[in-house]
Amino acid sequence: MAPISSSPDYLGYTYASLLALGGIMGGVKRGSTISLVAGVGSGLAAAYGANRVSRNSADVLPSLVTSSALLILMGYRFYQGRKFMPAGLVATLSLLMVIRYYTLKL
Repeated sequence: MAPISSSPDYLGYTYASLLALGGIMGGVKRGSTISLVAGVGSGLAAAYGANRVSRNSADVLPSLVTSSALLILMGYRFYQGRKFMPAGLVATLSLLMVIRYYTLKL
């Protein structure tokens, strides 16, 4: 079966870029290697998912898994710390991406 052509997943790539940029900023600002690795790694995973969605709009599983994992992890961190930045922001963006990818799946 031939892949379904699709337009670039601009929102997915933007989400991936924000995750990577946040990791880089956390690494530089705090000197946190964990923030750097986690942010850039999450950004790369989200970019991979966005690439898959760009090639086939029905192939949302990598993006859905990445954004769901970040929603759970950062939602928990926001609940524990009650600080919107960065956990609340990432949880909110991840929630929006989960909703978006889930509706694309339907």
